[in-house]
This record gives sequence, C-alpha cells and structure tokens, in this order.
Amino acid sequence: MTTPASRLAPCPRKRNCVSSLAPPGRRHMEPIPYAGSQEEARRRLLAVLGAWPHTRIVADEPDYLHAECRSAVFRFVDDVEFAFDGGARLIHFRSASRLGSFDWGVNRKRMEAIRGKFLTTGAGP
Repeated sequence: MTTPASRLAPCPRKRNCVSSLAPPGRRHMEPIPYAGSQEEARRRLLAVLGAWPHTRIVADEPDYLHAECRSAVFRFVDDVEFAFDGGARLIHFRSASRLGSFDWGVNRKRMEAIRGKFLTTGAGP
C-alpha cells in the first residue's frame, strides 16, 4: 500500500519548495482537509487545478495527482503533487520549482490559494 509519504519526495535544501510532509519550519504547510469521499475530493481538486492559469495535469491516479504550473512570463515550471490519505481525509502536497534556489514565496502562495479555492468550492471539513 502506498502512503502520501512514499508518493511525495522530500523538499530539497533549496528554499523553493513547500510540503505538507516537511518537518516544522519554513517549508512546512498543513495538508488540505476534506469531507466526503476521496473520489469527490479528487474531482473537486481536479476542477480547481483545471481552472488554474498555466497549469497542466500530467498524472491522474486515484490517490495521486501531478500538475505542472508554468510562470506567465518566463515559462518556468513548478511541479505540484497531491497524495490523498483517505483514512485521515487529508490531501498532502508538495510544490517545488524545478530551477533556481529561491522562489520569492510563489509555491507557498499558490498552495494557500489552491487550498482556499478547494475549501470554498464544496463540502469542506
């Protein structure tokens, strides 16, 4: 059985990544809670990501999603991954820039916005 921790790589030492599985500190964010079924949460998250600018889903599995988010001007790619923990009704995530060592908080801001949109588009916790 796969777990969110086995699906999501740890954040690198660079300051361009946030993750719900990172230890407490500047890279850590809380996972996204959901009510209802995992499938409902997955569909809702796919709808949020589908409406997100410059975003493309590259892997869509029952317990895992991987999206690529491109910056509007320079077209830099950030990898955004989600792993569902059905037992705890949590969505763990990792958002990291492919290049560079600092992202000016872009990954954190994106994940805060995605969390907010997800929680306001359906049955929250």
